[in-house]
Amino acid sequence: MNRLTGSDGVPALAILGPGATRLVRELDGVFTGWGLADGADEISAPPLFPVTDLEKFDVYTNFPHLAWVAGSLDLTDDRFKPVEGKFGPGAVTEARYGLPHATCYGAYLFHEGGQVADDTLVTLVNRCFRNEDHYGGLRRLASFQMREVVALGGFDHTQHVLARFTGRIQAFAAALGIELGREAAGDPFFRNDNGRALLQKLSPVKYEFQYGDLAIASVNTHRNFFGERCGIRLESGEHAYTSCVAFGLERWLAVLTEHFEEDLDAALDAVRAAAAEVSTSAATTSTAAAGAAAGTAARVP
Repeated sequence: MNRLTGSDGVPALAILGPGATRLVRELDGVFTGWGLADGADEISAPPLFPVTDLEKFDVYTNFPHLAWVAGSLDLTDDRFKPVEGKFGPGAVTEARYGLPHATCYGAYLFHEGGQVADDTLVTLVNRCFRNEDHYGGLRRLASFQMREVVALGGFDHTQHVLARFTGRIQAFAAALGIELGREAAGDPFFRNDNGRALLQKLSPVKYEFQYGDLAIASVNTHRNFFGERCGIRLESGEHAYTSCVAFGLERWLAVLTEHFEEDLDAALDAVRAAAAEVSTSAATTSTAAAGAAAGTAARVP
């Protein structure tokens, strides 16, 4: 059993029970493993960032409806004590920190001002926060966990990563017996960038993997947006290109809970079996590709 809680009786937050926690950890291990198998380094990011950092990404311009901030409190006066579960506006002195709505920000800030190889790959998980207009159990929460695999480097590298993970996501879902749609979506990061906005219209930069109307994973192309905003450069001096693959862990949990009719032990067994199947398939494909490459090389005079 999970427990939902929230302000004013709105169930916007979830405390996961033991079975759900085991399943989420297994899922996160699968997605992390895909990244590590591709050579990713794992990093850890804090659950909040200075507002000045998030401003670099136009978070408060392009995603104002999702934004949460955190500030210190002045409780020296009794009139600033919480009333009916709320602090009044005068109690918050300054809101210098922002709560991120996506995990990948930590990867770009980690590499800020630095140089990366053309084939850099990192993975990280974090708490994300979204001020939604409504909430719906595990499907839509105010705070949830998102695992991401982030590619930084040359443009081709960022696209190859998305192609590999697209195949893995589709194969994993098929092995679980889950039907996922792949839908093109817009990326608000480019809303105020004429050049990138035009490219987005010509070629989608975001695809969501949807179970019904619920997106549980996505692949995203950012071109050199974050490379420019964080001053991340390649050895050539060019700003790094980036892309990311994102997995909403509680959303996967919601889908599996429904698909396996709340039998979380059965869902856990299925996840382990599907992960093994995808891993075996990937290894076979890799071996075949290596063999073909070796055969080609052997025929070169």
